[in-house]
Amino acid sequence: MAASKVGRALAKGLGIRLNYRNELNDEIRRGESVFSTTTADTYVEEEPTTLEWVHGILPSGHELVQYTRSLFPFLDWMGSYNLQWLAGDLVAGITIGAVVVPQGMAYAVLANLKPQFGLYSSFMGVLIYWFFATSKDITIGPVAVMSTLVGNILVKAAKTNPDVPGHVIASCLAVIAGCIIVFIGLIRCGWIVDLIPLVSISAFMTGSAINIAAGQVPTLMGISSYFNTRASTYLVIINTLKNLHHSTLDAAIGLTSLTMLYLIRAACKFAAKKFPSRQKAIFFIATLRTAFVILLYILISWLVNRHHRKKPKFKILGTVPRGFQNAAVPTVNKSIIKIFASDLPSTVIVLLIEHIAISKSFGRINNYIINPSQEMVAIGVTNILGPFLGAYPATGSFSRTAIKSKAGVRTPFAGVITAVVVLLAIYALPAMFYYIPSAGLSAVIIHAVGDLITPPNTVYQFWRVSPVEVPIFFAGVFVTIFSSIENGIYTTICVSAAILIFRIIKAKGRFLGKIKVHSVAGDSIIGDSGKPVLADHGNFTKSGGSHEDASTRNVFLPIDHGDGSNPDVEVSVPYTGIFIFRFSEGFNYPNANQYLDQLTNHIFATTRRTNLDHYDRPGDHPWNDPAPRGKKKKALVAEQGDRPTLKAIILDFSSVNNVDLTSVQQLIDVRNQLDRYTAPSVVDWHFTSINNRWTKRALVSAGFGYPSVTEGDNSLHRWKPIFSVAEIGGSDSAAQVAENTANEKELKAARTLEQERPSHGDGIHADSDSGLSSGDIKGVAVKASGRVAVVHGLNRPLFHIDLTSALQSAIANVQARDEFEGRGGPGIGEVP
Repeated sequence: MAASKVGRALAKGLGIRLNYRNELNDEIRRGESVFSTTTADTYVEEEPTTLEWVHGILPSGHELVQYTRSLFPFLDWMGSYNLQWLAGDLVAGITIGAVVVPQGMAYAVLANLKPQFGLYSSFMGVLIYWFFATSKDITIGPVAVMSTLVGNILVKAAKTNPDVPGHVIASCLAVIAGCIIVFIGLIRCGWIVDLIPLVSISAFMTGSAINIAAGQVPTLMGISSYFNTRASTYLVIINTLKNLHHSTLDAAIGLTSLTMLYLIRAACKFAAKKFPSRQKAIFFIATLRTAFVILLYILISWLVNRHHRKKPKFKILGTVPRGFQNAAVPTVNKSIIKIFASDLPSTVIVLLIEHIAISKSFGRINNYIINPSQEMVAIGVTNILGPFLGAYPATGSFSRTAIKSKAGVRTPFAGVITAVVVLLAIYALPAMFYYIPSAGLSAVIIHAVGDLITPPNTVYQFWRVSPVEVPIFFAGVFVTIFSSIENGIYTTICVSAAILIFRIIKAKGRFLGKIKVHSVAGDSIIGDSGKPVLADHGNFTKSGGSHEDASTRNVFLPIDHGDGSNPDVEVSVPYTGIFIFRFSEGFNYPNANQYLDQLTNHIFATTRRTNLDHYDRPGDHPWNDPAPRGKKKKALVAEQGDRPTLKAIILDFSSVNNVDLTSVQQLIDVRNQLDRYTAPSVVDWHFTSINNRWTKRALVSAGFGYPSVTEGDNSLHRWKPIFSVAEIGGSDSAAQVAENTANEKELKAARTLEQERPSHGDGIHADSDSGLSSGDIKGVAVKASGRVAVVHGLNRPLFHIDLTSALQSAIANVQARDEFEGRGGPGIGEVP
């Protein structure tokens, strides 16, 4: 109490008016003045408070416990682990292990690192991820795009900081990027990836795939030493063509291995169609094609180079140390961070969009939902801990995830199986890795990234869905080809954001009109007791019965048919002088002016001033609205004489979630402008489908939602509040039970008619007008067996549940005002 008094005194001292609104408390808030207390319950809507908002965003103790548990999703399923799950995980884990070992070494070379670092990254990725995973399919490890970015960073660092080993820089990059991503995940801001649209991801994947494939062709052909293979893609392609005549024996290894990879895949695809009963076995053959090709060429390489170890006939991988030779605490300091600081944003973006996009996609395919924030935690922790064993940045792999999903993985624990396979490779197979041909690894990379290119049919589907985004797609691809992967990412994201902002700023609303529609099943109208659509006189049959609203109802469509509705259907103006305006893209500061300009321009073009002699003398006119003279004045009076005056505006807020100071202030300005336009009358403002309590609070604070009455104004005598009511009890209420029973009877009758299909005349009966009640709720008899209550608060009579109730209220009050003014004279405030 004391605090309240202090607050009021402080507000008074600062000149803050706490009770500046006139909400007609006595007349509007009293439920007894509107309903009989024996038939309805009073409801007064309270405004949300700041304290309520604070309580809403602060987590409770239970939510904190849930948050902590959500950091370790394996706790939800590990207790139910069984042998059947283990069998599926074993098959999938071993399969991925056979794929990730050659791919990991190939991607390490792509990252300008030694092959063993790819194995380290592969091991840590699959080992750590399952603790934090919300996806059973995703496989974390080295990927082509990330490896390319790391390679570009290390190539530049070798020139600027030759004293810092490449793997040290790569490990530091992984730690810093991992910390950033973990932070985003821990504060549960996984929604941030939703800011990157699909077209950006597709362009990024396509451009990167072309970039990587083009960069691997020189190694495939044995000509990588003749030019810089990490230059812009178009330069690499040009230089490759120029130097093809320098091709070596590597070309024979590379081309044949690449051809074999595609031939095996094509053969398996054909065999799967030919022998559908053996699809599972064929799938595993296709999956293991990479391992088979690498093993075959290891054998060929050993046969060719076993006596030429010092000077091999073609380029081979060379010595791969056994075990974790580079395990150490990663070096993180300012000097190293400066080396890759400019590339850090693109690194984080690539780590996020590739992983989240893949995990979401396979979650939808396999019917489970991933948590993007938790996936960020998984990626981040993997990249923080991985460098302790020598790993470089890793994220989700599309190709390995697709294989893992098709292999029948059951849980994320399959990653542990894969880790065992990689661990065996690290300790048992380094001697064999010595003879892997470099051209063979390039073939593996080219084959892997080929699937990342967006096919033409998908681009065509983009065009069908959103033509404006197709140029963005090609812009991203071309920038990647002619500049770099990083610039391609930034281009697509920035252009997509610019288009989104432009759409919001230049949003256009719709003026709505009313039509009456019938729902037809077969040849009968639903809700019309099974009567046919066409009767003897060429009109719709009359609805009648207790379910008239089910037979015919009013709907609201754009008057200009801008939504694609049938232009032959005439959309009528809802009522003379009443306008219904629907927002299309929210209502906030970027587009508020656009919307309200459209609203006022349309109103000024289709209505006239209430008082044509508003200005007594020509000099009273403003400069932008000079008084017409002579014939122009007569023509203007004649033209505007047939126009209606503005009575009411109904704003459809169904697409509006929040408003802000700017949008509300501009709405106030337009209200004042239109009140001057309609003086001495005023404009009634009705709002419908407001979905947010804070939006209601903002509008009420601006004087909307209730009748505005100035001091000495007795217009409340003509005010007719109309409210939407519903029977208390919901689905268990008598009214709902009766409606369900009637609906069942109607559907049963419709099915009977559908089966019998009797012949009818081609006449049409005229339907009775559903009409709009012009009386207030006092005169409505509630036909229900139980008690009823208002849906919205009695203190907010101008906030309506839907357009129909808003239009009913607007028409009723316009008619009441006309009657009141007719009895009391031209001034709305004049009492007879």
